[in-house]
Amino acid sequence: MLPLEYPGRWRTVGVLLPLIVMSLALAPAFWPRPDDARLDWVEWDKLIHGITFALLALWYTGQYARGSYWRVALGLSVYGLLIEWLQSMLSYRTAEAGDLVADVIGIAIGIVIALIATGGWSQRAENWLKNRIG
Repeated sequence: MLPLEYPGRWRTVGVLLPLIVMSLALAPAFWPRPDDARLDWVEWDKLIHGITFALLALWYTGQYARGSYWRVALGLSVYGLLIEWLQSMLSYRTAEAGDLVADVIGIAIGIVIALIATGGWSQRAENWLKNRIG
């Protein structure tokens, strides 16, 4: 973890985020399938997977050094696999290889964005708040 002023708070959110995602992934679907013919349900589902895992990757790359990004990618990939495995055991959910592919693509996008621009953002956020608040 990067040398942060409030590592406990960052870790707390870092534990809560995957728990929230897991609870949503294992709960019965509560949103209706869209009727929009421009983007069918399968595409919406994959888009949601990709965005979720890109955001998770961006979160964790904010707390860890570039040399650890491969660990972030590996950990999130295993987490995506765990979700699909658990979903395969539920009668009201389905596990799909396409979901895992969308997760990995999202992770890759998040890592690339971190490498280009946002990596270590939590340190910058702490510094900005410190300068702003005093």
